[in-house]
Amino acid sequence: MNRNAKVPSSTSVHSLGRAGLSAVCLGLVAPILTQGTAVADVYKYRDAQGVVHLTNVPQESAGEPYALWRKSEATKPKGWQDGYRAMPRLVHDRYAEQVNRFAGLYDVDPTLIRAVIHAESAFRPEVVSPKGAGGLMQLMPATADRFDVVDRFDPDDNIAGGVAYLAFLLEMFQGDRELAVAAYNAGEGAVKRYGGIPPYEETRTYVKRVMQLQAAYADAG
Repeated sequence: MNRNAKVPSSTSVHSLGRAGLSAVCLGLVAPILTQGTAVADVYKYRDAQGVVHLTNVPQESAGEPYALWRKSEATKPKGWQDGYRAMPRLVHDRYAEQVNRFAGLYDVDPTLIRAVIHAESAFRPEVVSPKGAGGLMQLMPATADRFDVVDRFDPDDNIAGGVAYLAFLLEMFQGDRELAVAAYNAGEGAVKRYGGIPPYEETRTYVKRVMQLQAAYADAG
């Protein structure tokens, strides 16, 4: 991809497949949409074919409604999606039916599910990470395929796949929540290789954050 290519301001800036926004695309958006000394708003929507579009011109669409897209929202380290506050406001009502349903189906504590969703996406089903993870529980395309997820951006489908993966990891690590959560972030191979939580700053931060959130959700009832 040519970083110096010019894109007319009246057209869609970039379109990507179901894998979502690439790290290269994230770096391109801001300079491309600079007009004179003012930076235009960037709008994002996903069409009926699952293609993500970034554009500075909101318009009628048959796909999802346009929403303002902010680079910072897609680049925060995992575990700190709430804006770096010490303890965010807990979210009890969003996707409660799905969380409870799949918690019962896979025998996973619903407070752990809610904590992972909070840390991964702050309950935003449209979020795509720079690495291509998407949806509420930030599933990579390979993980989605592994657990029969058809649409990572559909809340039911995403939560079903994410909880199935958590259940798999909890069984693999004999119910150890910290190891399961570390594997959710870094992969089960990394946890096995290091014999515990991998020495990655993001993963250690993520595990700490999820455990804090899980405890808070459990205390709140």
